[in-house]
Amino acid sequence: MSNIAEKEPSLAPSHIHSQVPSNGQSKTLSYGFVIPNYNHHLVITETIKSLVAFGLPIILVDDGSNEETQQVLADVDSNFHQVTLIRREQNGGKGAAVQTGLAAAYQAGWSHALQVDADGQHDLNDVDRMLKLSITSPQALLSGQPIYDDSISKGRYYGRFITHFWVYVETLSTDIKDSMCGFRVYPLAAYHQLSQSSHLGNKMDFDIEVMVKLHWQGVPMRFVKTKVLYPEDGISHFNVFDDNVLISLMHTRLFFGMLWRLPKLLFRKLFGNNKDVA
Repeated sequence: MSNIAEKEPSLAPSHIHSQVPSNGQSKTLSYGFVIPNYNHHLVITETIKSLVAFGLPIILVDDGSNEETQQVLADVDSNFHQVTLIRREQNGGKGAAVQTGLAAAYQAGWSHALQVDADGQHDLNDVDRMLKLSITSPQALLSGQPIYDDSISKGRYYGRFITHFWVYVETLSTDIKDSMCGFRVYPLAAYHQLSQSSHLGNKMDFDIEVMVKLHWQGVPMRFVKTKVLYPEDGISHFNVFDDNVLISLMHTRLFFGMLWRLPKLLFRKLFGNNKDVA
């Protein structure tokens, strides 16, 4: 287990959104950003500069980065009061870093966390749209649905369709339009419930697995079409062989998990009941 050094995230009143549901009972929603980072030092400062404009707290998770990245992240932590830097002494993988950030956000009292990758792929112009949609659908997991340009490799592009197919099978639905985009808003109460009852992948399998299992749990899914770029100087930690094997094993587990839940999933599909089948 990694040792984690952190300072306590803080929430100011300006981070709070109030919503009045149809039953007339007000509900307080609080949002912030979670950014996993492993050796992404080239664009992280610009990403943070863009996000601080929203006036929300930011949890930045250093997943055992090299010294150069550690220094850049330390400077970010010092220069932006909205940033809380959490350091994992050993690299655990993207999933482990996201889980560390989401757990810290939940413990800090946030109701929702918007996950943003640190490599500059996501179009931060869509943050406002995602936050507004999440406020109107606070029970839902909200995710980006990527629109790609020519910067994506053909192997990566067509490989996503294989995962889409298996996710459709594992959920017996087409509710999940994309399960691999790391630009998403988590309802933290639902995520915390899942994390306490189910093991989740620590590496590139996390984004897919957590979405399928939250769907099993009855969490609604909403999607926002958004541009995703692969910068020429970007750093990818996706290992073609190891991560594809890992994802294949994950789909195998999820398939058998679907078979175990098949009667309840069929009941939900036939009668439109979004009850937890996890």
